[in-house]
Amino acid sequence: QVQLVESGGGLVQAGGSLRLSCAASGRTFSSSNQGWFRQAPGKERDFVALINWNGISTHYAESVKGRFTISRDNAKTTVYLQMNSLKPEDTAVYYCASGSYYSTALTDFHSWGQGTQVTVSS
Repeated sequence: QVQLVESGGGLVQAGGSLRLSCAASGRTFSSSNQGWFRQAPGKERDFVALINWNGISTHYAESVKGRFTISRDNAKTTVYLQMNSLKPEDTAVYYCASGSYYSTALTDFHSWGQGTQVTVSS
């Protein structure tokens, strides 16, 4: 298992940027695929971005493609989500997750952080 703690959320104006961090502890981090998901009030938790264990492969939801970038530093056991050109519809609680499969399905992730709030004002 991997323990995950997100940080970096906050309030930003539309068009602005934020960088989320997800600090991980646990021996399996460097061999795990990492994902970012988000959940807006009253909505389901949705996939945002995915990165494989060595950082070579990434995948994004269509809604964030070209604006968000996922990266990882295995030496620091940290995953990042750089969010640019933010829109009000990006407002949500953002969660990082760790899984054994390169997958966008929530059920394929076995470890989750507590989430960090991102609010984008118009």
